[in-house]
Order: sequence, then structure tokens, then C-alpha cells
Amino acid sequence: MLYEIRHKTTFNYEEMVSVSHHVLHLEPRRHPQQTCLESETSVEPKPAVDSAGQDYFGNPTRHLTVQKPHKQLVVDALSRVEVRPAAQTPALEESAPWEAVRDQIAAYEALEAYELVFDSPYVVSDDAIRGYALGSFLPGRPILAATMDLASRIFREFQYRGGVSDVSTPVSEVFAMRQGVCQDFAHLMIAGLRSLKLAARYVSGYLLTRPPEGKEKLVGSDASHAWVSVFAGDSGWVDFDPTNNVIPGVEHVTFAWGRDYGDVSPINGIIVGGGMHQVSVAVDVSPTG
Repeated sequence: MLYEIRHKTTFNYEEMVSVSHHVLHLEPRRHPQQTCLESETSVEPKPAVDSAGQDYFGNPTRHLTVQKPHKQLVVDALSRVEVRPAAQTPALEESAPWEAVRDQIAAYEALEAYELVFDSPYVVSDDAIRGYALGSFLPGRPILAATMDLASRIFREFQYRGGVSDVSTPVSEVFAMRQGVCQDFAHLMIAGLRSLKLAARYVSGYLLTRPPEGKEKLVGSDASHAWVSVFAGDSGWVDFDPTNNVIPGVEHVTFAWGRDYGDVSPINGIIVGGGMHQVSVAVDVSPTG
């Protein structure tokens, strides 16, 4: 599948901003099933510093410094990306027992995975979340089958509802409310996996959405999405989407991954001045072939 993705963010400030510094995660990440064909970002006012690079996890980044006083900042990113199906569907029941993967990680046999076993700023486990995860991770159960079961339980038992949480809402509160959005469900699932000393990372990207039958898709009506990747030993890293109860495929476009949302937010930074401000985001995910 070929996609064109546009992510436009507008910041309107109550007072003048004298200088601002930002880091962007707005370019699709390259991996075996995905190739970024083209990506460009326009910024207004024009930044004095605009440099491309990679963060610790290998995600494409851009660092901006805007020195011109402004009351509005517009960041408009446009990307073309190809997403290909995986060579084979993960054999859930044929994967290694989850305890064997846990022990492999603990023995420092997979250092990339080991660093993603621990709590992070937005993902903190507790006994209640661990007990919930153990409902899927029965003794000797294959890790991918258990992870799929955990994703399915979150899908069935938690209500998707916007406006009840934000990025600062603790995972424990999401667990107690039994409701939230994709970001919350990804954080919750990661907390459950890490509570069992398994490695899990937060994946940020986009999901192709379809309008109701007979309706046209509204411009700018799409949104960013989040899901989970678990380390499964010889099976490598395998993605799961608890919000939709699926293993991501060609309709999921990956932009970045890290410990949690804080590592991969589309736009982050600091400003001098500005006062109160409003942020509007418009996203379009359009198949092109």
C-alpha cells in the first residue's frame, strides 16, 4: 500500500513568543515492511536552525529553533510511504513460552530488549496491573498467544472514550476507569507486559480510517494512533493493537517507537513567552496506490 500522510499543527499564542525550540517526530520510520519514499516539513515562521537527525531509538527527528517573534507557529508535514505485508503471519501458538523469553532477557541475551523491561515516565506498573496481565500469561503459554489474549481483553473490557484522560493520566487511573483512548490502552498493555519482566515498546503512527458507508471522508479528520510491540525471542519484535484487537498490517503506518509517548510525541519543545495557547491538529491519511 502507498500512502500520502499530512500532519498539520497550528499553535496560536495569546502573547508573543520570542524564541522556541522544538523536536519533531513527523517522518515515517524505515523498517522491513515500510519505506519512506518522500518526506518534507514546512515551518512558519521560518526557523533559524533546522537540522535532521535520529534519536536514541533510531527514529527520524528534526530539531528547530525559531528566533523570529511570533504569535502563531504552523508545522506542516507531508510524507509518502510504502507499507508492505509481512513475509508471514506470526504463528501465535508456536512461539516460545513467555517465561523462556523472560529468562532470555534477564540473562542479557537481548540487550535491545532488556532496556525496555523497566518502568518509564508514562508507564508505571503496579500489583493490580500485574495481576490483570497474569490472567493472559498462564504458565507455559506461548508468548505471542498470551500477548494477543491480553490485547483482546483490553479491547473487550475497556471502553474507547475521548476526553477522560490526557498524556499525564497515570496508567493506574486508566486501569481503574476502564476507559481511555489508544494512547492509554498502549500504555496499559505495556505496563502489564513489563510487570512480567517482558520487553515492550510504544509505537506511534497512523491508521487508515474509513468513513461511514455513503459518506465522504472529512479533510483533516484522521488522527495519530498508538499500539504496542513485544519482544518474543526468536520471533523478534511483533506488533499488537489493543484498541482494534488486531496485529497491525498494511493499514498501520509506523512513525516512531520508544519507551512511551514521551519519547515519540509528534512535536515537543520549549518556548519563551506565549502565555496561554491553543493547538489545532489536522491529519489526513490517503491511500495513493
